[in-house]
Amino acid sequence: MSYYFSKTLNTDFDTAIAKVTDELKKEGFGVLTEIDVKETFKKKLDVDFRKYRILGACNPTFAFEAIKSEDKVGTMLPCNVIVQEHEDGKIEVSAVDPIASMMAIKNDSLGEVASSVSDKLRRVIENL
Repeated sequence: MSYYFSKTLNTDFDTAIAKVTDELKKEGFGVLTEIDVKETFKKKLDVDFRKYRILGACNPTFAFEAIKSEDKVGTMLPCNVIVQEHEDGKIEVSAVDPIASMMAIKNDSLGEVASSVSDKLRRVIENL
């Protein structure tokens, strides 16, 4: 089982970020955190790295249901979506599959939430 959904786009990096953010909103997600990996590696390690951004996406309704079902599940939230630029200039967008990440937790009600979130994140990637 793959732990992510992914799609390659023929667009520039900033447009990809905007499209991903828009598609996440359509599915009820907001972006709580944004980590610019390229900038962080340069600042902390003085290493040049490709454009790579981690978006911490959260759907408050599902996050609330998940935390009610399993109080330690917050260690796995928010759902990460990455946007990265490859050497050929192509932009790849990938989202975590919550079903895969939640497999270690034995809680049926959490599984239902993970399935719903998985469907939404899959749609986000497919609609890019």
